[in-house]
Amino acid sequence: MSAHCMLTGAQPRFGNSISHSHRRTSRRFDPNIQTKRYWLPSEGRYVRLRLSAKGIKTVDALGVEAAVARIRARGVKV
Repeated sequence: MSAHCMLTGAQPRFGNSISHSHRRTSRRFDPNIQTKRYWLPSEGRYVRLRLSAKGIKTVDALGVEAAVARIRARGVKV
């Protein structure tokens, strides 16, 4: 699966590595994606979410119910 956050939508960015001789080669900046398991009380089950570090902080601030509602509003199956 791609390096993609289910909540924030963060995905890889592209740029260049620049060597000492200033030669440019293509590179990829991946978001810090972690797999976290949260208890979803309304459904009585755990959900496994692939979130960026910022997404994990967002879940901590909003709560798991609101975060899952946002994820589902984006059209992602949980």
